[in-house]
Amino acid sequence: MRSHLMAMTVALAASPPLAHAAQTNAPAADRTPLNVTEVASGLENPWSMQVLPDGRILVTERPGRLRIITADGQISEPIKGLPELVANRQGGLLDILLASDFATTGTVYFSYSEPRGSQLNGTSVMRATLKLSGSSGTLEDGKVIFRQQPAAGGFHHFGSRLVFDKTGALFVTTGERNTLRDSAQDVSTHIGKVIRILPDGSAPKDNPFVGKTDAAPEVWSYGHRNLQGAALDPATGKLWTTEHGPQGGDELNQPQAGKNYGWPIITHGIDYSGAPIGDGISEKAGLEQPVYYWKPSIGTSGLAFYTGDLFPAWKGNLLAGGLKTNVLERLVLKDEQVIAVEPLLTDLGQRIRDVRVAADGSVLVLTDATNGKVLRLTPRSGASP
Repeated sequence: MRSHLMAMTVALAASPPLAHAAQTNAPAADRTPLNVTEVASGLENPWSMQVLPDGRILVTERPGRLRIITADGQISEPIKGLPELVANRQGGLLDILLASDFATTGTVYFSYSEPRGSQLNGTSVMRATLKLSGSSGTLEDGKVIFRQQPAAGGFHHFGSRLVFDKTGALFVTTGERNTLRDSAQDVSTHIGKVIRILPDGSAPKDNPFVGKTDAAPEVWSYGHRNLQGAALDPATGKLWTTEHGPQGGDELNQPQAGKNYGWPIITHGIDYSGAPIGDGISEKAGLEQPVYYWKPSIGTSGLAFYTGDLFPAWKGNLLAGGLKTNVLERLVLKDEQVIAVEPLLTDLGQRIRDVRVAADGSVLVLTDATNGKVLRLTPRSGASP
């Protein structure tokens, strides 16, 4: 009996520890009086935006168009040179990112759902040169630098945010395509992962699975469901992401190299039928807990750190879009924990798809609709945050 107890003690001691407890339902933050002005309207299901050096805004429309918006809200004709893509349900033209040297090279990176033959498709990333001409432009010298493998059928869970880290490597978020749920746990695939590549598409030598058998060298972290928000903390250089849970359990994570974030083994949500996911558990030894989770879900989308000066109280806060609940949430962080939340734009009734901070400190918000809009948020005159 004694030897049996000793064996049990050794086995328990060797078990991996449970991750930190996840947070949810943070207290309310102080309310911020806002002015909301419309920059442009008439966009068809816009998905992402970037501010060009001259102040114009580059916007993707999910059906497969890239446009430029001027300061007075004029929308350009579609930019030419996009690749063939699958524009169906959640698929289409997705995120866009400017290279750090865009002002001199015109280099852009964009993600999209690429047809792969036999009714299959997958998330891909292309690098190209944007040649601006008058009010519009052309994409030239396009080269695919990443293709999610394996391809899948259906038109859901493409993930698809793009973020540079401080070394110049590119993070690419992917989804588990809904039909390949269990592959989120398989590090030999790109399904349900945070990917980290160099600008030419190769894997950085310090990626966690480089040189390991039966693993894709591009994988940074795994066990994700559908990551549609990503931002780099300018103070620490750490990546933060938001991802869709099933029914309940949207997550805010800080993905770290080689770690497993649990999907579909653990989740704080349930299936849309009301049935549990897998064994219906929300934690397990060796699997990471989210920093924060939403229950019920808000339908997480774009994510940005506030770095401007117009809203001093927002410095270092996260701004997280919500599609399902038509909200932009301000997440107040302290010691990498969410200590308060302020819901913004709740009276607009608009799905929030993307959020960016402009050079002047105002916040640009993209709404997802057949008549999508670019909105600008500034402090209300005569009021302080």
